[in-house]
Amino acid sequence: MTPPPHIPLNRPRLIAPGPVEVSPATLLALAQPQMHHRSPEGRAKFLETRGKLSRLLGDAFEAVIVTGSGTAAFEGALVSSVPAGAKVVNASAGKFSERWGEMAARLGYDVTSVQKPWGELLDAGEVAEACKDAFALTITHSETSTGALHDLQAIAAAARAVNPDLLIIVDAVTSYGVAELRAADWNVDIIVSGSQKATATPPGLGFVLFSPQAEARLIKDTPKGFYLDLERELRGQKQANTPQTPAINLVHALDASLDRLLSVPLEVLWAEKKRQNDALIAAGEALGCRSWASRPSPAVAVLVPPEGLGGLQVAAQLASMNQRALPGQAPHEDTVFRISTLGYADRYDALSVAGILEDAFTALGAKFERGAAVAAAWQVISS
Repeated sequence: MTPPPHIPLNRPRLIAPGPVEVSPATLLALAQPQMHHRSPEGRAKFLETRGKLSRLLGDAFEAVIVTGSGTAAFEGALVSSVPAGAKVVNASAGKFSERWGEMAARLGYDVTSVQKPWGELLDAGEVAEACKDAFALTITHSETSTGALHDLQAIAAAARAVNPDLLIIVDAVTSYGVAELRAADWNVDIIVSGSQKATATPPGLGFVLFSPQAEARLIKDTPKGFYLDLERELRGQKQANTPQTPAINLVHALDASLDRLLSVPLEVLWAEKKRQNDALIAAGEALGCRSWASRPSPAVAVLVPPEGLGGLQVAAQLASMNQRALPGQAPHEDTVFRISTLGYADRYDALSVAGILEDAFTALGAKFERGAAVAAAWQVISS
């Protein structure tokens, strides 16, 4: 059945796992006159925002704000905490975890990879075995390319049991602020994320949060970084005296975004984001899709379309409707499509996306009972 004519959407909607929709308060913060980062107001805002980043983690980790992407933040964490030539174990099961292994190799570290096929979960025992004589472990918590949420708690415990001095560096780009992440309790050292994900701020800022133990191990005057020397950066940022000019307008916007996230307890935030994502998965299943990950991340629903459709087709159809979703990533570009309510969104946005999926799949010729996806999403949301 062809949907009835309607007034077309004029505003593109971001339903991809980053960049994400941002709030009016965040946009208003960006619209303020140019701030100066050395002014009393700029320095106070910088310190305030760093404190909020630590509160969003839920632990007394020291936050460094990097003007750059999450990848820049991860590189800074690596070169500022791991000595030249040290052994680094990279746990890999998707596009972004592969990136950290490639990064470490290019930087001259002795890299050992523990790999699983895309979409599968990392095995804690296999990772731990490789870490016995390693200096550091790099691991992705929420793998945006596959939709898998790896069991960071179990992996960190197993690795720490065989190597108590292991430095555990976590890519939490799409888990920080959206998935359960108890850094201190799970005994991980460094958390890395970025502004265009759960904190719902435009791209341009990366975050690195150091445990007290990791901070004590930072390398002074690292030979592998200058702009990304985070030991020097952290010393300055504690005094709101950044060594370089930060993207201060984005910092003000981030501060506004963090207020919304911190308005509820972390457990409430995590549960609500999981509920929204579970609703997207349920909507997809009602249309004949299936979740690619056996343990889905609450940050993104990665769905395998029904037989006869590809991820590229679904993403292209959504784009024609002004809905910016994503297909998979090479080599699985056409295997899946990826949708999300990661940013400024609530449960009603998840219901809206379910309805949008119905229109998209109708246009693609899929056979299903109209209203099934919305009903499935509502059942999850209302539970």
